Amino acid sequence: MKIREINDSFIGKNVKLKGWIYRQRSGKDMAFIVLRDATGIIQCTVSEQSPHFTDAKDLLIESSIEVDGMVKKDERAPTGYEIVVNKLFVIHKAEAFPITKDQSPEFLLDKRHLWIRSRQQNAIMKIKARVLSAAREWLDKNGFIETTPPILVSGATEGGSTLFELKYFDTVAYLSQSAQLYQEALIFGLEKVYAITPSFRAEKSRTTRHLTEYWHLEPEAAWVDHEENMEIQEQLITHICHKVAEMKQELILVNRDAEDLKKINPPFKRISYDETIKILQKAGFEIKWGDDLGTKEERFLTENETSPVFIVNYPLEVKAFYMKEHPNNKKLVLCDDLLAPEGFGEIIGGSERETDYKKLEQRLKAQGESLEKYDWYFDLRKYGSVPHSGFGIGIERLVRWFCRLEHIRDATPFPRVINRAYP
Repeated sequence: MKIREINDSFIGKNVKLKGWIYRQRSGKDMAFIVLRDATGIIQCTVSEQSPHFTDAKDLLIESSIEVDGMVKKDERAPTGYEIVVNKLFVIHKAEAFPITKDQSPEFLLDKRHLWIRSRQQNAIMKIKARVLSAAREWLDKNGFIETTPPILVSGATEGGSTLFELKYFDTVAYLSQSAQLYQEALIFGLEKVYAITPSFRAEKSRTTRHLTEYWHLEPEAAWVDHEENMEIQEQLITHICHKVAEMKQELILVNRDAEDLKKINPPFKRISYDETIKILQKAGFEIKWGDDLGTKEERFLTENETSPVFIVNYPLEVKAFYMKEHPNNKKLVLCDDLLAPEGFGEIIGGSERETDYKKLEQRLKAQGESLEKYDWYFDLRKYGSVPHSGFGIGIERLVRWFCRLEHIRDATPFPRVINRAYP
């Protein structure tokens, strides 16, 4: 059975567990093993009278074992229960584990394949899995269809300077920055779609919120305008928050109060870009109208907030070519960035999409892009174009907020950043 399944109904009964030694200490007449599996930890005791005492005393952490023993209530034990071992089978006797207390972040990244066994990393990965399953649950229930857009692409979505280029037989291709353009093609048949794919950005950024490779959730929907798009974001994020709030044991391990997430409900606060610049200038930031927001600005705007905040209607010049021009101000676009509370910064970027292909051509020309690469995309505006909107969620950024992580690299098992592609 699994460790988490043990409760008062098993007291006095024999159980069999398989796992790894998480902690070990020995006295003259008793060996104490804290066993871990994927569900938790439990203390196991082996007395000196046991034929397994020598093994229990000599085994090192991360040795894999199977124990058979009786469940006993013990409030002093880590989980309130302990196993009085009758039989102990050594599956593999581990060597001295290279990770000890107070290791440097770089060392832990070098040994990432071993560090991901830690209880905190285990909790983070479970929370991340719940984020993905909760997102799929809400989107499926609300009529979105999951799709599988390509990872190898012919052009940029977010700007050519951040593309990873690779040789593709006799031509050139790129790693996808976003599935969005392909999702836009799919809405003309399916209407409401989403994809969960890896995205790649060749940004030379060393911030605590940037990854070179990250997981990207991208819904897109026909007949949806800018305001409706934000309402979808609110409902989806709220559903994910409430589902993650159910994971009390994992949230304790990452120092997050489940009540923080339970309290999140729509509507979220909305602040215009114009108002945001005034707030920042008043606070002493050296920022002018037309500048994009950075990490420090986003942290300031949300560090005292308890729910996410929308920043809406940015200048056209700082946003992607596909965002729809604001009907009342040609300098702005109908877009939003959703910032996480507590200073964790942007978790969603979304917009209504531009439907005028002439405007799209002009913007791409201004960026120096080859229009031939986008012929197929312009076709979407020539044959049955409709108002539509979508957004992208950085899954690791969402996990970073939920788990209160200092650095986004801990939100993924094997982080890829500007100076690391190992292990």
